[in-house]
Amino acid sequence: TTHRPPLSPPAQPISPPTGHVPSSPMNMEEQINNLTPSQQQMVMQQMAQRVQQEALTNMMEKMGEVCFKKCAGTSGDRLDSREQGCMALCQDRFLDAKAQVQAALEKRQSMQGS
Repeated sequence: TTHRPPLSPPAQPISPPTGHVPSSPMNMEEQINNLTPSQQQMVMQQMAQRVQQEALTNMMEKMGEVCFKKCAGTSGDRLDSREQGCMALCQDRFLDAKAQVQAALEKRQSMQGS
């Protein structure tokens, strides 16, 4: 007969750290209201920057996926020169489209602000 190693005990579930209570929306609102106007503005700018950075990261990931699916063949683990050229053009078109959409949104926002 073959010897089988004993089964390891089941993993214990990981419990969340103690002492940390997530802020409720009302608590967060109260905290923001207790800030000075300049502090509130800084918090809003930081939040906007985070949202913008996340959107940029997501767009870059999507661009890589879309262009890779479009351009990469079955040439192995490296892109050949044709595939590299396709990737560069695809990424350029992706970024051009992003710039056009961003310009249109900024124009719309400036028209609403007038």
